[in-house]
Amino acid sequence: MGKRNLRIGILRETKTPPDRRVPLSPPQILDAKAQFKEVDFVIQPSSIRCYKDEEYKYLKLPLSEDLSDCDILMGVKEVDKSTFLPDKTYIFFAHVAKKQAYNREMLKEMMRKKITLIDYEYLTTPDGARVVAFGRWAGIVGAYNALRARGIRTDSFHLKPAHQCHDMDEMFAGLRKVQLRSKKILVTGEGRVASGALETLDQLNIRKVSKEDFLNKDFDEPVLCQIGPQDYVEHKDGLPFDFNHFIQHPTEYRSSFKPFSKVTDIFIACHFWDEKSPHFLSKADYRDPDFQISVIADVSCDINGPIPSTLRASTIAEPFYGYNPNLEQEEPAFSSADNITVMAVDNLPGELPRDASQDFGEALLQNVFDAIVHEDKQKIVERATILKNGELTPRYAYLADYVAGKE
Repeated sequence: MGKRNLRIGILRETKTPPDRRVPLSPPQILDAKAQFKEVDFVIQPSSIRCYKDEEYKYLKLPLSEDLSDCDILMGVKEVDKSTFLPDKTYIFFAHVAKKQAYNREMLKEMMRKKITLIDYEYLTTPDGARVVAFGRWAGIVGAYNALRARGIRTDSFHLKPAHQCHDMDEMFAGLRKVQLRSKKILVTGEGRVASGALETLDQLNIRKVSKEDFLNKDFDEPVLCQIGPQDYVEHKDGLPFDFNHFIQHPTEYRSSFKPFSKVTDIFIACHFWDEKSPHFLSKADYRDPDFQISVIADVSCDINGPIPSTLRASTIAEPFYGYNPNLEQEEPAFSSADNITVMAVDNLPGELPRDASQDFGEALLQNVFDAIVHEDKQKIVERATILKNGELTPRYAYLADYVAGKE
């Protein structure tokens, strides 16, 4: 009797609010089966998934509520701890490696059930570059939401929510019909997320200008400026900016962002932020007479972090809320022209789930599957394995105090 095939189960998402994304689309599962003959797939039925059960059935892909015969279980977001099957390998975005308190019990349950946990976020090349990510899609939707908020605030144009669009093509087609008034749009960040935001803004053919012109000139058309950490922080002793030094010693830097707050109308925050880095703004800065920002789309969504108006994460269903700078508190969205409109959805790619899933699945097949099924030559999977049979791996041993509730 020959060796049985490796069985991979595609999980139904169990997090609330629900996420409609999948790690692999139905056609990509067929591609995987063709490329890796020794792998079989089973899909757990779902009423919320962006790909309907019928789309799997049409391609003769098996659906089953029971995944206990699978070796590897793949999802997208955190898994309801009551659904864990013992002794299995799970792959999803776990959000535990930074000691997130809200997922401690989930990790403890996985340890009790001797589960192996692989976290997509830490699937990297040997030099540390991530090989799968949804960041581009967070930027694409985040920038769209910023423009949508601007339209609602000014009652000058109407964009329907991204999640009501069939896909990105429909979303962009509607966006291209918009006539944006003369406004200054600022994007922070230089990675995947910021690139996604620029893709959206490109649909309006907005002219990109230098930092100096953005800060010092007036324009009779909408303009865009993209800045990185070299533009929004400075060394406390006046030393030249050095990115590697900033990453290693963020406490030696202070914010130099304030001048941008005096000329920016729409701020799209796509930067990576370390909790030891300086805050962009203080609550008092919002009360300056020349504070100009009316919309902040905080794609990075660091709660109580560098942008004080990001008081909480918002949701796809209710993406906006108001920030009253005088009372330093949340108020209903668009209830006062004096408030700043905040967009802080923390699962933005879920608004375009089919496009985002397709992109993510391609990266999985191209960069990760061979290491999962065959030999992990570059240790891509090993670097992302937080638990092995319920035990913390050496790379993640620092989580022991977190698990014990000491942190």
